[in-house]
Amino acid sequence: MHSSDFTTRLSQDRLAAIVRGRSADAALRTVLTLLEEGVHLIEVSLNTDDACRVIAAAAREAPPDAFIGAGTVVTRDDLLRAQDAGATWVVTPGGADAVLAAVQQGLPVLAGALTPTEAAAAMALGATAVKLFPASLGGPAYLRALKDPFPSLPIVPVGGVDADIAADYFAAGAVAVGVGSPLVGDAAHGGDLTQLRRRARRFRSVCRGEEPHT
Repeated sequence: MHSSDFTTRLSQDRLAAIVRGRSADAALRTVLTLLEEGVHLIEVSLNTDDACRVIAAAAREAPPDAFIGAGTVVTRDDLLRAQDAGATWVVTPGGADAVLAAVQQGLPVLAGALTPTEAAAAMALGATAVKLFPASLGGPAYLRALKDPFPSLPIVPVGGVDADIAADYFAAGAVAVGVGSPLVGDAAHGGDLTQLRRRARRFRSVCRGEEPHT
């Protein structure tokens, strides 16, 4: 997928789920449950047990309009392993190697950054969007300030983004939100999938603008 197409998809779905689990089987069940609930941008962290197997199985099961990505991609080797497994987009916590490798391989990449200097550097390397992490340090007010000098910069806040505050991030200019534990809970460790479904429906409602920000 071309980077511009991925940015468009981020702005449409507004939600990227982050799955990180101690059990590969539980992580895969979590991904499949999220897909069933209409969450179609899903990042499987390479910190997950047997992550590439989870990515490969999820990619086979995902509908055509869903995109399975890989997170915690730090090195070129990480990138190539994830791509070989079937990841169609990647997320890096920071650093140039993974961003450059993704650009060379033609994969959309969300590059981790916190400061204006880091954000500008990530985009100069060819990142598709900036993963603002940890977003909880400054909250929506910090995102709004960061958008002042970079009004067209696609930013995805990650870290501490729950359903109650997601709409505030959108109001501050986020193109989408990346959500791990506030959405996934303990499902990727073998926890309750029924509660996962409820949380997914709540997040999707917020991302559709059906719940106003406070």
